[in-house]
Amino acid sequence: MKTNWDYTNLADAYLQRPDYSEDAINAMIKRAGIKDGAKICDVGAGVAHLTLMLLERGYNVVAVEPNDAMRANGIIRTKKYGHSAWFEGTGENTGQPAGNFDMVTFGSSFNVCDRQLALKETKRILKPGGWFACMWNHRDVNEKIQSTIESIIKNEIDGYGYGTRREDQTEEINKSGLFKEVYKMEGNVMHKQTIADCVEAWRSHATLERQAGDKFSVIITKIEAYLNTLNVKEIDIPYTTRIWVAQLK
Repeated sequence: MKTNWDYTNLADAYLQRPDYSEDAINAMIKRAGIKDGAKICDVGAGVAHLTLMLLERGYNVVAVEPNDAMRANGIIRTKKYGHSAWFEGTGENTGQPAGNFDMVTFGSSFNVCDRQLALKETKRILKPGGWFACMWNHRDVNEKIQSTIESIIKNEIDGYGYGTRREDQTEEINKSGLFKEVYKMEGNVMHKQTIADCVEAWRSHATLERQAGDKFSVIITKIEAYLNTLNVKEIDIPYTTRIWVAQLK
C-alpha cells in the first residue's frame, strides 16, 4: 500500500530499534483495565515491536501495517503466536470491522497519520468504552553521547526538529471530542547497540533524511566518525517511552 512515507528500505533496520518500556506498557494496560484475551488492534505495527509485547501478555492482536516489507518482518516475528493476524491498512483506514476492539494502539505511528482522521477511525473500530493509546520512544538527547550527536545534526541543519512525535498529544486527542480524560505515562528503557548498528540506525532515520536533503550522507559520516572516537564496541542509549491513553466517550 502506497503512503506518503515509504519505509520499504528501512524495514530491516527497524528490527534494531528498541522495545518499549515494560513498566510503561504495564501502566497503560492497568489504566485501561484490559482483561486477558482482549482484542487489540495495533495500527502502524511496523516490524512488531509493540505487537509482540501485547501478544506476550496474552491479548488477541490484529496488526495493521501499510508497508509490505515492514509487514513481512512483523509476520515472521509473530508467527509462533496463534492469536495474531496481520492486515494491510493505515491509521485513517484500517479495513477492520466496526465495534470490534477493546483497545487500539499506535506504536510510533500516530505522527505519520492524519491524526484527527485516525482518531475517528479508532472510534469506529472500538467497542463502546474502548481505549486509544499512542506512544513513542524518545532518546534522552541530554545524555553525553546523544547530546553530541544532536550538535552534529543541528550544526548542519538549521531548525532541525522531530515534528509531532515529541509533542504532548493531549491537545490533539481532546480536539477530536471523542475521548474522556487523557492520561500520560512514562517508563525508561536502556538500549544497547554496537557502533555499527547505531550508525545503521541513523542511516534509517527517515525524519533526519527528509530534513537533511543532500547533507544527509555528510551528517551520517560525522556521526560515525564521532562514535568511533569512543573506542568501544557498543554503547548504551537511554530512551523514555511516553504513552497517551484515553477512553472512548
